Amino acid sequence: MRKQRLLQTFAILLLFMNTALMAENAAQIDAKADKVIEVFKKKHGAAKFLSEVKGYIVFPSVIKGGFIVGGEYGEGVLRVNGESQAYYSIASGSAGFQLGAQKASYIIAFASQKALDNFKVSDGWEAGVDGVVTVVDWGAGKDISSISFEKPIYAFVFNAKGLMGSLSIEGSKFTKIQPGGTTVYDELDKLTD
Repeated sequence: MRKQRLLQTFAILLLFMNTALMAENAAQIDAKADKVIEVFKKKHGAAKFLSEVKGYIVFPSVIKGGFIVGGEYGEGVLRVNGESQAYYSIASGSAGFQLGAQKASYIIAFASQKALDNFKVSDGWEAGVDGVVTVVDWGAGKDISSISFEKPIYAFVFNAKGLMGSLSIEGSKFTKIQPGGTTVYDELDKLTD
């Protein structure tokens, strides 16, 4: 177990060692989130979908990469009724055969109030452990408004650039942040505890 944590720490460190120096402030995160939401809303039914969920997190840019060990990191904003409520990081590490790098945008939508409330009160929420996240396949011609809200949490991965083997967010850790802080180092401290 300790070896796996060290590999995760190493992966995140390699992938994101410059990220702490470039941590964004709230205004920068909000501006990028607004642009990503506009792109998302161009998908048929997306604007209606966002108006019906209880809240959503926008990660404008999540960087994922790996060479044997891998990791991902991004910073985003939780919006409820279209208003920014809090800021979060998403981070994960992995070991095993992998090669590549990818940058993508994520929107994670809370369809139920209970799921949103559980997320907001948690101290380090993990996808797949603290809540099941349904990754939506939103290929060409699919109408997002046809989602029936049977699941409590939906994730959309889009604007992908680069090549990476999977689109799973299971195991990703979401942590509340203070925008502009050195969140990468905070994440590394948690992984090595």
